[in-house]
Amino acid sequence: MRATGIHHVAIICSNYERSKHFYTKILGFSIIQESFRTARNSFKLDLKIVDNVQIELFSFPDPPNRVNNPEACGLRHLAFAVDDLDATVDELESQGVSVENIRLDELTGKRFTFFKDPDDLPLEIYEN
Repeated sequence: MRATGIHHVAIICSNYERSKHFYTKILGFSIIQESFRTARNSFKLDLKIVDNVQIELFSFPDPPNRVNNPEACGLRHLAFAVDDLDATVDELESQGVSVENIRLDELTGKRFTFFKDPDDLPLEIYEN
C-alpha cells in the first residue's frame, strides 16, 4: 500500500445536533456535506479539518456505548495539530470546554493536552 495521507476519521455520536454544534461551532470545522440516510435513519456530516482531511460524523439510533478505557485495544484518541497551544486552550475554555493541564511529550519535547467531545471521545491538541 502506498498511502498518501489520512482521508478521514469516522465518529459515531449519540446526539447529532449536540455533536454537530461542538464540531462546527466550538471546534470550527466547516461543513462539506450533510446527508440524511433514510434507510439507516442516520445523519452523516462531512467536516473539513484541513485540505484533504475530514471527519465523518455519523448518528445512528441507539449506538452502543464506547469502551472508554484508554488502554483498550482500538483507536486511542484523535489528535489535532495546532500552532499555538495556549491560544487554542484559551479558545476552548472560553466556550465551556474542559481542557486538561498541558503536558510535555518527553520523547519529542512538544506540548500537548486533551479534552473530550460530547460523547467523551478523547481529543488531543498537539503543538507543532
